Amino acid sequence: MPEQVLEGLALAVRPLGENDRLLTLLSEEEGLTRLAVPGARRPRSRMAAAVPLTHLRVLIGGRRGLRRVRQLQVVRHYGDLGQRLEALAAAQALAELCLAVVPADAPTPGILPDLLLHLGRLEEVVRDRSERVEALAVGVQGAVHLLALGGYALPLQHCCRSGAPLTPPLGDWAWRCSLLSQEGLAIGVLPGAEQQLNASELALLQRLLRAAPPRRRDGRLMGPEAAWLHLLAVVEAWCGQHLGRIPRAFRLLRSGFETMPARQ
Repeated sequence: MPEQVLEGLALAVRPLGENDRLLTLLSEEEGLTRLAVPGARRPRSRMAAAVPLTHLRVLIGGRRGLRRVRQLQVVRHYGDLGQRLEALAAAQALAELCLAVVPADAPTPGILPDLLLHLGRLEEVVRDRSERVEALAVGVQGAVHLLALGGYALPLQHCCRSGAPLTPPLGDWAWRCSLLSQEGLAIGVLPGAEQQLNASELALLQRLLRAAPPRRRDGRLMGPEAAWLHLLAVVEAWCGQHLGRIPRAFRLLRSGFETMPARQ
């Protein structure tokens, strides 16, 4: 196989042998690609930039087995996310989700630019010193997008039992719908439901399918922190049922909010 240039995001990096690293790269052309990065663990190596959450351009070669990185260039490094635990946890959760929904060596159109979009928004949370709920919202909306792009979309438009439109009656605080992870969302309070949503929470969840974050006219994020944590629980339940696992970083993200109360 001739040498090839790939550009993508490093989702995971593991030790490989004594001095090398095994890089899992997400690209538009190939989906998930696993590559050997020779000498990346050596001090002062030019390949040491192969670390998670780094946008890379790599020259790769090799004819059989595991292909090897010949040259490496950093396009963008998201290291500043480590300044805020909630931003880093959200970014790691989205990276884990991509590892679960993107097949190896098969492109998933749109998933890389969408992931990079949400990582950029998390950088803005850090840079602008935004309220912590902003990072939570980016994590939840990003997960909704990535699930849809990966073929595991939450069915948010029709009741999974009756087929009736899921049109939340805003202002009716008695109205509920139930998450049945094997089926979808059903109108009413049903036994065996993993989660129940009120009308405002469902409306907020439906808005997450759009490109922009849900904001009020004054620019403030829609929904209180508790509502976003509830939507995170919906995403976790859906992942657990349809992917067979929940990204561990979602638990880290949640724990940061549950152990420290919101500022008044």
